[in-house]
Amino acid sequence: MEIAPKNREFTLKAAVEADVPLILSFIKGLADYERLAHEMVASEDLLRQHLFGERPMAEVIIGYLAGEPVGFALFFHTFSTFLGRPGLYLEDLFIKPEFRGRGLGRLMLAFLAQQAQARNCGRLEWSVLDWNEPAINFYQALGAEPLADWTMHRVAGAALARLAEEF
Repeated sequence: MEIAPKNREFTLKAAVEADVPLILSFIKGLADYERLAHEMVASEDLLRQHLFGERPMAEVIIGYLAGEPVGFALFFHTFSTFLGRPGLYLEDLFIKPEFRGRGLGRLMLAFLAQQAQARNCGRLEWSVLDWNEPAINFYQALGAEPLADWTMHRVAGAALARLAEEF
């Protein structure tokens, strides 16, 4: 799949297994930007298994400007019991720093919104680090609203293992 927004030299392509090294390089760039590189343990093998294996867990689109890969978005389906419909969750959106400010991230989000509508999703959601004011301002300019009444929780590592042992 290749999609070109109107009158742009920017295109989007659905990632294929051969793109795994590129995807990993984007994830590393995002981890550096978010000051979380010390938490990153993703590898080509893990991405290959979970994105292109027997049961793919997420989808990836890659943005190209004049044929050069400049960014990516990784997303997957969720389900809202209240809406009775699926949703799309954007896990990662990353544009290389030297290509920011050109509207490319906005085009990628617009594509994901289009996909959400085409798939009869009730919403498109994502999280943003609370210190990332440029991203927060960008998202709010799109019409995104922070969910002040919700707090994300996570169980991982040893806590996840302990909880699983209770069953």
